[in-house]
Amino acid sequence: MAGMVPYDRYTRALRTWPFDEIDRFFDAPFAALSSTGSGFKMDVEDADDHYVVSAELPGVKRDEIDVELNEGRLSISVDKKESDEQKGKNFLYKETGEWSATRGVYLKDAAVSGLTAKLEGGILTVNVPKQQEKSNVTKVAID
Repeated sequence: MAGMVPYDRYTRALRTWPFDEIDRFFDAPFAALSSTGSGFKMDVEDADDHYVVSAELPGVKRDEIDVELNEGRLSISVDKKESDEQKGKNFLYKETGEWSATRGVYLKDAAVSGLTAKLEGGILTVNVPKQQEKSNVTKVAID
């Protein structure tokens, strides 16, 4: 038993081959998108009478974000464009660029009025008020 090596340490040791840095260099532009699988991280909080949805969007401007509530589904879409001044530069290595992503969450009792959104410090915060749940179930008497 003392000679056993946990699997993760064994595979980590195998990954340290001489060309590992070259692999990391070419994988780096896609690392931000592959870490979440969706492009940006999002939190949803149930705060009694409303929901608070927070999305991490560093470097994204207000006009590049679209927030929409459609039949209980809140969607946050980002279409990040590269500025003209960035296009003219001669980069040796660049991890930022144009990208787009959409995340959504279903909020069954979301109200369609009173929604607010604020972008501050790279964090988009959307407050979605709740509405009274309407019962769609009707009891039918059997004759």
